[in-house]
Amino acid sequence: MKWSGFSLNNQPIRYKLIIHFLLIGILPAIGLGVLIDWTASRIIERQVNDYTIQMIGKVNDSLEHYVENAQNMTYLISFDPNVNRFMEHDTYDEMTIRTFMTGFTTLHTEVAGIVIVNNKGDYISNEMYVRSTKSLTEDDWYKQAVQSKGIFRIIGHPSGRNLASHVDYQDSEVVSFVRAVVDPITQEVKGVIMIDVKLRVFAETVKDVRLGKSGYLMVVDDNGDTIYAPDHPLLQTLPERPVEDGNSVTSSGTYSAKVEGRSLQFIYRTSPFTNWMTVGVFPSNEPVSEMREIRFYVVSFAFLICLFGITASYYLSHSMSRPIGQLMSFMQKAESGDLTIRYWGDRQDEVGKLGRSFNLMLAQINRLLTLTEVQERQKREAELRSLQAHIKPHFLYNTLDTIQWMARRRNADDVADVVGSLSKLFRIGLNRGSDMIPLAEEFEHISSYMNIQQTRYSGKISFKVSLDPAVGDLYVLKLMLQPLVENAIYHGVKERRGPGEIDVSAKEEDGAVMLRVADDGAGIPPDRLARLLHKLESVHDGGSPDGIGVQRDAYGKSPGKPEVDVLLGGSSQGGGSASSGGEGGSGYGMMNVQARVRIAFGDAYGVTIQSELGQGTVVTIRHPIIRYLDK
Repeated sequence: MKWSGFSLNNQPIRYKLIIHFLLIGILPAIGLGVLIDWTASRIIERQVNDYTIQMIGKVNDSLEHYVENAQNMTYLISFDPNVNRFMEHDTYDEMTIRTFMTGFTTLHTEVAGIVIVNNKGDYISNEMYVRSTKSLTEDDWYKQAVQSKGIFRIIGHPSGRNLASHVDYQDSEVVSFVRAVVDPITQEVKGVIMIDVKLRVFAETVKDVRLGKSGYLMVVDDNGDTIYAPDHPLLQTLPERPVEDGNSVTSSGTYSAKVEGRSLQFIYRTSPFTNWMTVGVFPSNEPVSEMREIRFYVVSFAFLICLFGITASYYLSHSMSRPIGQLMSFMQKAESGDLTIRYWGDRQDEVGKLGRSFNLMLAQINRLLTLTEVQERQKREAELRSLQAHIKPHFLYNTLDTIQWMARRRNADDVADVVGSLSKLFRIGLNRGSDMIPLAEEFEHISSYMNIQQTRYSGKISFKVSLDPAVGDLYVLKLMLQPLVENAIYHGVKERRGPGEIDVSAKEEDGAVMLRVADDGAGIPPDRLARLLHKLESVHDGGSPDGIGVQRDAYGKSPGKPEVDVLLGGSSQGGGSASSGGEGGSGYGMMNVQARVRIAFGDAYGVTIQSELGQGTVVTIRHPIIRYLDK
């Protein structure tokens, strides 16, 4: 394969081919990389979530262990005989009780202090003392223990209690647990045992757990208050968890929320024993290390594919576009006028076939140019003959004008009117270069025709013409109404008793021009009307019914039928009415109009008939709206 340099002639198609190769080669690779990245991130995210929930479960187990120890200590203390005598206000040995309590704080270093209070407000403690003379039974923690009726209860961080520690622990540094001692017989609360546990033991369990770069664990109680949170947390309070099933939340799961403009991910699990919720908090857009490594390999793969694809597409597009560019240069020379240029090559592919077709096209163009010269010469000769033929109509117009002037000079006004109408009839019908005329002139033509007929059938026929001014300037095929009016005269009005009336109208209706010729004549018998309608429907584009199968031009005119014959009401079939040819006056003129309209505009337009025997006939021409003619 030969490679040539960069060519300006084939730049556009080359670029198209390059884009095509990139689309079918590089984009799928990029799409595959994106799919792998998305799938891997989802899998790793799911695995990280599962691992975090498992880790949170272990943290909860550790927290539950410390809380369970505190609960066991409350039971052991309440079972001590001296403590029971203190609770029952009996004689007790306070030193023995203090020594007993010291054993718990010594064995369990997480205990910050223990206090025992009876229902009269008396208390015993090694680590804590009362701040004021106010009774401890009035503190909230005491009342909450009494309400629990002997059930172990977690208070959380103490707040506003009438106790202080010798070590001076801050409220945020301890977590309090209480349990009321209840008489098993009377169910009377004899007192309350409260244990403070150092928050440090909970922090040591949680603080070493890291989630990504900046994620961490925090612990909140069932009221949403923070039990533990690291220094400088991402947020101070947790957003509300999503509600499921309309009225509850799950004990574990994940959810996302936007806090202070940052999107955070939360993984939580609630301890069934403590009702504390351990929550993992980390930014949603912080990838794990495994994901970063996967993305590195995916990006490297996509980069190599793109590099290879661009290089390959450049060379392939050049090899395909080069012969097309050469053929285009031949075409540009032919376009400049050099029709002797030819494509030379023995390629058997599409380009070679195109080149040989190009050679045949140039040969055909040379033949057509020669033929065009001959046709132009013949056209000029035909125009000369047409100019000579127009001398006769002008002579006819001038002669009719002379007869009209002589009739008026001798006061024969009726003769002058008939001659004037006949002159106007010929002028509109013959002296036109186009087969399309304004509708107003078509109505002027039919008015002239009816004036002549009124003179002929004086008192027998009356005419009425109504033209909507809105459609007067629209263009229609000329000489459409005259055959229909002639039908109305010879087959309608003449067949009835007494005088008759013919009504000719035109208006715009349903997106077309509707031209109607109505008479109150004898009407058409049903069987004859059915045959006539069938013949009208059989007239299609390029075809005609019986007796109309003659060659026509674009507007349905037969070259062998002189237009003068139509104007005078004659028949090309050897005498008689133009509408009475065929089957006893089956409407040759009407068929002619139908053929002209449908050949010119299609089967959507044409002639329709409605008739009742003895009532009259209405013939309608549906004609398209034409406002302008192409010059």
